[in-house]
Amino acid sequence: MVLPQPLPNISSLPSYVPGARGSAAGPAPIKLSSNENPLPPLPSVSRAIAAAGESVHRYPDMFAADLVNALAQRQGLPAVDVIVGAGSVAVLAHLLQAYAGPGREVVYAWRSFEAYPILTALTGATPVTVPLAGGGRHDLDAMASAISDHTAAVMVCSPNNPTGPAVTADEFAAFVDRVPPHVLIVLDEAYVEFVSDPATVKGDDYIGADAWATHPNVVVLRTMSKAYGLAGLRVGFAFGLAEILAPARACVTPFSVSSVAQLAALASLTAEAELLERVEGIVAERGRVLASLTADGWSIPDPQGNFVWIEARDRTSELVAHLGSQSPAILARPFTDEGVRMTIGSREENDAALAALAGLSWRV
Repeated sequence: MVLPQPLPNISSLPSYVPGARGSAAGPAPIKLSSNENPLPPLPSVSRAIAAAGESVHRYPDMFAADLVNALAQRQGLPAVDVIVGAGSVAVLAHLLQAYAGPGREVVYAWRSFEAYPILTALTGATPVTVPLAGGGRHDLDAMASAISDHTAAVMVCSPNNPTGPAVTADEFAAFVDRVPPHVLIVLDEAYVEFVSDPATVKGDDYIGADAWATHPNVVVLRTMSKAYGLAGLRVGFAFGLAEILAPARACVTPFSVSSVAQLAALASLTAEAELLERVEGIVAERGRVLASLTADGWSIPDPQGNFVWIEARDRTSELVAHLGSQSPAILARPFTDEGVRMTIGSREENDAALAALAGLSWRV
């Protein structure tokens, strides 16, 4: 049978592996596999979501104007310097659709966010991966050296998913000075609200007219899925020079950010102070988990997101199976023969994970 054939880059796409969810038929597992916020939406946000449900027979605002304006005002920017999409993954996809493609290259660290190779392949661009340095950190010197005349974009994930460490301000400043102006620099700050290290690069320092006068090719990418707890509604956004964002905005799928998502995001911005108090609690719990793991003999890279990384290497499957054998089962996110990422959950969930890890006879 002769069938239409997909493009070669589609046939060879790597698969995005979501965090395990467990079986609907069995007891509810402890789900630490998806870097979700363990807390439900604030009551004010839940009310906004419920109210939005009354109008879902209407199309949403295609341009998410109210949300764009709120984000722009918060940042002191004109609205044209903000782009919104269905999650930060979608915003990044639109940026790469606009700037990458056949004959062009996209540079990123590896291991890093697993959507990077998928989004790069979708454009037909060539991925150029740069191994992480020790401690699960970006090697920005090596990444700068990997840039060529064919490089269209370079992604820097800080804090890095799944390993945890963040890029320092000094490292990033030296890096952007080395990147040619024809290369788009995407600073992916999906976990920025959880950062506690004051030396970490701050995307805010690369946003606005003064910053773009020096480095107009920097775009700062963020999400409302993690700290804001809207993972199920898909809202992401980016700040960048209007001339840089305009081609990406042209690639946005019409009406992709639902009316429910837009109103929930606006309500979350209104309640931002209360939400960030919750983040402080997650960061404190992360510190407790790290201290316990370290005291128990585990070697954990500096965690600056809402997760920790266990570099289990060839014992990754064994570690995941051990966690899954607990009652209730503990679900973490394995990366084959590399390691396991474990989200910071509630105190009770974390205690269960720590107890299970303490029961192993080996440490990494």
